[in-house]
Amino acid sequence: MTGSTGSPASLGDLLPSEAVAAHVEVETWEEAVRASGDLLVATGSATPEYTDQMIAAIHRYGPYIVIAPGFALAHAQASDDVLNTGMSFMQLAHPVRFGHEKNDPVRLVAGLASTDHSAHMEALQQLALVLSSPETMEQLLDAGTVDELCAVLGIPPSK
Repeated sequence: MTGSTGSPASLGDLLPSEAVAAHVEVETWEEAVRASGDLLVATGSATPEYTDQMIAAIHRYGPYIVIAPGFALAHAQASDDVLNTGMSFMQLAHPVRFGHEKNDPVRLVAGLASTDHSAHMEALQQLALVLSSPETMEQLLDAGTVDELCAVLGIPPSK
């Protein structure tokens, strides 16, 4: 995927501010993944069936999506239910357990819908650049609004 100038897509291209949510109230990991998927659906990246596929993958393979302490990357394999490569990002109001031995509980959840493997890898690289700093992770946890989350993520705020 490339941006409008032909250069690699920026995080802002992959993660519109409309797909960012702060203080999301959920009780379970399934609700967290569903909320993440709902943002992907709302921004035209995926269908509701893709969200079902993300949840089914966790039931099948376990909490493999909890890739860092307090952080989960909800995703499933590319399928016809992915309409465009895109991401969502949520800060949960309360920590949620996914069942991961080391990285639970989770307070930050990103959703990823990718049309193919290379789009998947590019999106992950973009997110990893932002999340590689412990200070940035702390800022994401402390953010009080969507606009604050967008500022930390380096994407344009909502209009």
